[in-house]
Amino acid sequence: MSDQAAAGRRARGELESEVLAALWAAGEPVAAGAVREQLHGDPALTTVLTILTRLHGKGLVTRERAGRAYLYAPVRDEAAHTAAGMRALLEKGSDRAAVLARFVSELAAEDEQVLERLLHGHQGD
Repeated sequence: MSDQAAAGRRARGELESEVLAALWAAGEPVAAGAVREQLHGDPALTTVLTILTRLHGKGLVTRERAGRAYLYAPVRDEAAHTAAGMRALLEKGSDRAAVLARFVSELAAEDEQVLERLLHGHQGD
């Protein structure tokens, strides 16, 4: 494979992430063609359909019939999706306290302040 072809390839899971981002941005159920229009690199429609089918199989998107096609929508918003991923990673570790301590120690100061407010029940501040 040439360097140029390798440079054009996405990292594993990157296209799934782009498809989810397009669905979140849409804000309503959309067809695969509308998702494709929002993606970088002009992937084939069949590629987008494959990714949407995989995401549906993983329970990350819903689909409803609209004539001969499907309309797709994310099951969770972006924040809930990211939080679920963080929780899954945390559950894989053997020392949760150490992982959480390291996570907090590496937060930017403003993120640490947000976390502290959330832990003390002040979400809107």
